[in-house]
Amino acid sequence: MTFQDDEVPVPMHDQASDIAAIQSISSVPTILEAVAALTGLRFVCIARVTDASWTTCAVLDRLEFGLKVGDGLDLATTFCQTVRKTRRAVIIDNVSTDPAYHDHPIPRLHGFQSYISIPVIRPDGEYFGTLCALDPLAATVSGSATVASMTLFAQLITKHLETEARLSESQVALLGERETSELREQFIAVLGHDLRTPLGSILLGADLLQFESLTPRAAGVVERMKRSALRMAGLVDDVLDFTRGRMGGGIALDMQQQTSLLAPMMQVIDELRSAYPGRAIDIDFTLAVPVLCDVQRIQQMLSNLLKNALVYGDADSPVLVQCSSQNGIFELAIVNHGPAISQATIDQLFKPFWRASAKASNEGLGLGLFIVSEIARSHGGELAVASSEQSTRFIFRLKGRDFVERRKTAR
Repeated sequence: MTFQDDEVPVPMHDQASDIAAIQSISSVPTILEAVAALTGLRFVCIARVTDASWTTCAVLDRLEFGLKVGDGLDLATTFCQTVRKTRRAVIIDNVSTDPAYHDHPIPRLHGFQSYISIPVIRPDGEYFGTLCALDPLAATVSGSATVASMTLFAQLITKHLETEARLSESQVALLGERETSELREQFIAVLGHDLRTPLGSILLGADLLQFESLTPRAAGVVERMKRSALRMAGLVDDVLDFTRGRMGGGIALDMQQQTSLLAPMMQVIDELRSAYPGRAIDIDFTLAVPVLCDVQRIQQMLSNLLKNALVYGDADSPVLVQCSSQNGIFELAIVNHGPAISQATIDQLFKPFWRASAKASNEGLGLGLFIVSEIARSHGGELAVASSEQSTRFIFRLKGRDFVERRKTAR
């Protein structure tokens, strides 16, 4: 689809300011990913809507719909004009069975069956635009939890827009702190409850269906449903960890003395061997003494580091997992072969939402290594990267109680 005939000129200064305001909000990529996961719709965008124009300010496009940041549409060919006039959402589960929209020209023009558009209104009452999503496949988006979550996402965008405006006036520190904090708390609650609960039901249903007598085709569909639900659950967990870290609470730990980490580590390795059946994963374990740690967080660290090595390392070479607990120090190292990583890239690796450009098409939010660094920090451990033309090694070291005691005695 092309949009040249539909585009409406927007004054460059206003258009640039609106796009910049949305692009400056660090949580926008997370919001778009969360909306896609929540609704199942594969095109999500934030649009600036005036009485004469529609402009894309941020977009997540898994449909190759064709719209990019800064593109415009003829306002008359969108439902956003209706949202602007009524200040109310437009929600369609299935165009073909919807009595109000089954003959409407707009769904036919853009080829969608499912659609949701939530107004984004500034605190002073000025209408900014919409948070909208669509898909050519029908989906249930009218549920109360979905609508409440989408409304909260729109309010979060509104709050950030207000914050940007107040920053420009040097007033944000005094006027918006408490409301922003409360809204972020609500954002975490929505993700934790309104996404995790239905995801749990989907996973339980998929597990039950796998015990039924299914045709090979139906069994494949159920397996894909389960993998998709697990990926969505992982995205939710990543966003929750990221948000808590950003709010200053850090990643929570349940520290316990682990007599052996072999079984928990092998569980992660076996799961990734199943997920990447064509890849070789070698192990070198020397777990001689107990380790004081949060075993689930160490599993999460191993999973993120090992998946990173499988995705970015040389596909024809094995990935090595080394794990040892000796002389009071626990060490976990992941080694993959491939070209050296530049120091400039290493400096960016543990920043949130950052991914190597060569693999930009990979699924995920770009939070995996950031969360690894937060787990290391919460444990009081050290995380390092060493890269050469032969291999790249990620190393996590944690000094245990025995090491500290010996250092004290030596003094």
